Amino acid sequence: MGAEGHADGTVGKALDVLDMVASHGRPVRFSDLLAEADYPKATLYRLLQTLTHQGMLTLDPDTGTYALGVRLVRLAHAAWSQSSLAPIARPYLDELARETGETIHLAQMDLGQVLYVDKRNAAKPVEMFAQAGKVGPAYCTGVGKAMLAYLPPEALEAALARQSFHRFTPHTLASREALLEELQAIRQRGHAWDREEHEAGIICCAVPILSRQGRVMGALSVTSTTARTTLDALGAQAPMIKDIAAKIAAEAESWRFPEQV
Repeated sequence: MGAEGHADGTVGKALDVLDMVASHGRPVRFSDLLAEADYPKATLYRLLQTLTHQGMLTLDPDTGTYALGVRLVRLAHAAWSQSSLAPIARPYLDELARETGETIHLAQMDLGQVLYVDKRNAAKPVEMFAQAGKVGPAYCTGVGKAMLAYLPPEALEAALARQSFHRFTPHTLASREALLEELQAIRQRGHAWDREEHEAGIICCAVPILSRQGRVMGALSVTSTTARTTLDALGAQAPMIKDIAAKIAAEAESWRFPEQV
């Protein structure tokens, strides 16, 4: 539980509780939430009651467990439609998937982490962590590093403070210093690699989606496996990925800020 939720009063506390329930990935009992929360029992119970009454959570009376509510689904769909790049990017992801035959990921930054907002499977799908709606680490994924590399200094510092630098594989960049060196190289070449840094056998080439002012809007990647291709082969597709990313950025700016066109 971070200090940020407390600083935001009751709303922040309620969002903390929603995050706790969501993090379990399954219905969870009050006793489990109480064990990990730093709120008094009465406060946690009151927050859960309020969230349940508002449809943000559901309570199963038979099992005594809490789960995310249907109202959150409606809000998530609205956010996806209004704030996500996914609706705009859909035809461009389809195009990139047809051209490459590989897995395509579209991601945005969420509190220093990677939120996957859309995906196209390869012609021969491969099981991997990244799925639309999932949150992943920024420091060891291609899309994450592509976005980190182009953040302004203050935003980058805030994002770096949120990285765990856990070593997922022998290739993971597990320190701030190693990551900063990598981000500089990404800015020089214009694209990022995932060299089996998050999952063994999974590699990708990723590029940022930038506004005309250089603001990070998201990132796009072509992902494959070491059994199927090489980093050099993926890198040869970087110009095409950048071209698609530029098209997405242009359309997103036109949609969100028509007065600037």
